[in-house]
Amino acid sequence: MATTSFPDASPRKHHRDAQPALPALRRDAPRSASASRAVCTVRSFPDNLVITSAEPEFARPFGLSSGEICGYGLLDLLHSAVPDRLREQFVALSSGRQPRFTEKVTGKDGTGVDFHADMTAIAVRGLAGGTSGAVVLLHHPAAAAPGPAAPAPAPVTPPPATRPVAHEGPLLSALDAQVLEGVARGESTVQLASRLYLSRQGIEYRIGQMLRRFDTPNRPALVSRAHALGMFAAGQWPPRVLPERVKP
Repeated sequence: MATTSFPDASPRKHHRDAQPALPALRRDAPRSASASRAVCTVRSFPDNLVITSAEPEFARPFGLSSGEICGYGLLDLLHSAVPDRLREQFVALSSGRQPRFTEKVTGKDGTGVDFHADMTAIAVRGLAGGTSGAVVLLHHPAAAAPGPAAPAPAPVTPPPATRPVAHEGPLLSALDAQVLEGVARGESTVQLASRLYLSRQGIEYRIGQMLRRFDTPNRPALVSRAHALGMFAAGQWPPRVLPERVKP
């Protein structure tokens, strides 16, 4: 997943000529054949969209780490079949004309081979209601097996005490889950306060608490981390926090 801000006050690589060149292609970066969902955040400039943070699952298909991919232009890494289509979609996103969009994109992996994915970008709004950033999710379809699959061995169910936990995200109160859902679908502080019958200060307090719990610096990064931790039901809009991630 990626996050983009519109605009971002960070001093990191504010100009296109300050962006790093694409790295030498790596031969040792494997591509995952299984379906996966990855997230990053990006900030907007008139000439490009710069990745500001990314989960490892987002960076790995490009042969990069989550730290190395920061500073690259998103539109240098991913392309749509229609020229300038992605740029036009992000302009509409940053201006508030649309809250989200999904587009089929193509990129190159660490060995220079094309890969295809479905990209979803979601606007995140700030205190004043303007677009403060965007979260970008990539869904890599599962690759087809080259031949008939061998019969799978019977699964072995571990004892309850050792069974792995599916997700490691924190448990939220019902009200915090509603706030997180609102932030994830691009609602402003004023909109959240009106819908949940809370003061604006109350909304900001709860969002601040979640920023600390998720160890994130801002709203786009909060939504990005929540997606990466599997807090939301996959493929659902508007986003809903999974029932098992809400305190009873």
